[in-house]
Amino acid sequence: MKGIFFTITVTLLLAAGMPAKAQYTLESPDGTIVLKVTADSGIRWSVSYRGREVILPSELSMKFAGSELPAENFRIRRDEITGVNSVVYPVVAHKDAEIKEQYNQLTLTFRDKNMIHFRAYNDGVAYAFETVMDGSILVINETANLFFPEESTSWYPFEDSFVSHNERTFTPVSLDTIADRHLASLPLLVKAAGSNILITESGLEDYPGMWIRGAGSNSLKAVFPQYPKTERMIRDRTQMVDERTDFLAETDGSRRFPWRTFIITGSDAELIESNLTFLLADTSRIEDPSWIKPGQVAWDWFNANNIYGVDFRAGLNNDTYKYYIDFAAENGIEYVILDEGWYRLGDLFDISPGFDIGEICNYAESKGVGIILWVVWKTFDDQMEKAFQQFSEWGVKGIKVDFMQRDDQKMVQYYYRVAKKAAQYRMMVDFHGSYKPSGLRRTWPNVITREGVKGLENNKWGREVTPRHNVTIPFTRMVAGPMDYTPGAMVNLHPDNFNPMYTRPASQGTRVHQMAMYVVYESPLQMLADNPSNYKREQECTDFITSVPVVWEETKVLDGTIGEFVAIARRSGDNWYVGVMNGNDARDMTVDLSFLEGDDYSSVVFRDGINADRYASDYAVDREATMAEKVLNIKLAPGGGWVAVFTKEQGINKEAVRQK
Repeated sequence: MKGIFFTITVTLLLAAGMPAKAQYTLESPDGTIVLKVTADSGIRWSVSYRGREVILPSELSMKFAGSELPAENFRIRRDEITGVNSVVYPVVAHKDAEIKEQYNQLTLTFRDKNMIHFRAYNDGVAYAFETVMDGSILVINETANLFFPEESTSWYPFEDSFVSHNERTFTPVSLDTIADRHLASLPLLVKAAGSNILITESGLEDYPGMWIRGAGSNSLKAVFPQYPKTERMIRDRTQMVDERTDFLAETDGSRRFPWRTFIITGSDAELIESNLTFLLADTSRIEDPSWIKPGQVAWDWFNANNIYGVDFRAGLNNDTYKYYIDFAAENGIEYVILDEGWYRLGDLFDISPGFDIGEICNYAESKGVGIILWVVWKTFDDQMEKAFQQFSEWGVKGIKVDFMQRDDQKMVQYYYRVAKKAAQYRMMVDFHGSYKPSGLRRTWPNVITREGVKGLENNKWGREVTPRHNVTIPFTRMVAGPMDYTPGAMVNLHPDNFNPMYTRPASQGTRVHQMAMYVVYESPLQMLADNPSNYKREQECTDFITSVPVVWEETKVLDGTIGEFVAIARRSGDNWYVGVMNGNDARDMTVDLSFLEGDDYSSVVFRDGINADRYASDYAVDREATMAEKVLNIKLAPGGGWVAVFTKEQGINKEAVRQK
């Protein structure tokens, strides 16, 4: 770790009543990132990466009822520099079991004792306001005006309003074409001066989420949903905000506000390796997290319960879910989810005909399988305590909470309330219809995954989940944290012969493109979205999918270009899994396996079949007793994939991937 680099220059201004001008320079521990802060009539900051300015002087401030930060005619009372070099051990190691935490921090404390913290990491920068005020305060507004060099571009997730599932495609656009009318959720990727800057936030608690609008001339500005004043329910799930107040939040006057986070890398691949949003979040509030068990989930809703080859009527009933439970038990799948339909909408205690939830849970327990229940957020909010008590009596292991579609302060408070109460009942939480990960997964690690991504289910009604989209989200949405994309389609079609089918859905891209998602996509609660009958018909693929871990000890991104392809290696114990996903165009490439220590590895490789460019479900399997080469040449069909496990010889069953 390099020594902390920090300079201050103070210039006394002649104009009466104006504050002294101070300039501060803070380097990342490895020296690649330089953060500069100027304090005169306001606070401005800028960032250089490897000698090139990537964020031009940008403005920040907060406005409260009756005061501002920094205050008018402010004086900096104290400046303090600190450095951290430590190791963090996540409760749920979705990417790495050990995370190096290295940063330098500058804290500016003003005369009114409020402060701003700046941090410089090796892979980005962040800043956060902290206030020291008595009682509660009203936050009227927060300013974050961001300026970038000319010819900057963005992968922009266009939004229509603050009420959104945040399931968007990321559109490459020139930044100077983004105007005030163009709203975007986070994360958002800017490419400037040969570098990547992924904008997001962490430590979001008791405060609204940050969004972005264009501000012209290669600039962006932060915007926030104000606190709701009047709300209106549409059916049982969508709560629209008809009118908002004139403030963002009413909150504790002594607190740290969310970290404005900017992940900065030279290559696209390095974005995926960043743990910055996790490191900036508050530490775990669960004293004993040993009950949190990541795993795979057999999911019912995507495939519309269209199981076949059985002697009972498939649908929303006990027989169908016992079939799911048997399938899960036979294949070592840890959980089965009961999605929409197990209760009559509007009342969690009005169980649908054909269901006995207690019997289903008892049957699952006898098979070593856990049950997760889907709930609409508002119904659950109205019945939360009673529902948790009932779910606990049934032996439910987790809940999937859906359709929040907002991140104003009131809704962010709801997320924390659910997380805390679920932890009391030792239940995991999967948020759907949600905003992006913003630190909650570290603070409440039972919040094990979330949606907030345009995932596989969109193929039921749309065409936007293309192979290109699938190799865009690892560099954008996934950088913020785990995403419940719900992979695993066994019916595979190329975009030119794909049509949305709501009850008989398929995926775009090849079979191995889907299989590789289990290595590439991070989610400690990973769905098998397709029909158990299809998985049984495709047992060779199913055996591989169910052998893939959902948490990892180490992650290496081997190569990748946003929207084009991605190749990731992940280690579990002594074994390495490698997943490669391709975009829309056929590709020949090499995979460098030099990270494998020694030659005592056996391999099982699934690759696109020779006709996969015509018939997307075509695949081939190669099994090798020993590794002959450390650099492999692979061919990827359009929308193709390649996935492999490299296993230490002493531990491998060479006849199969894994027998369950």
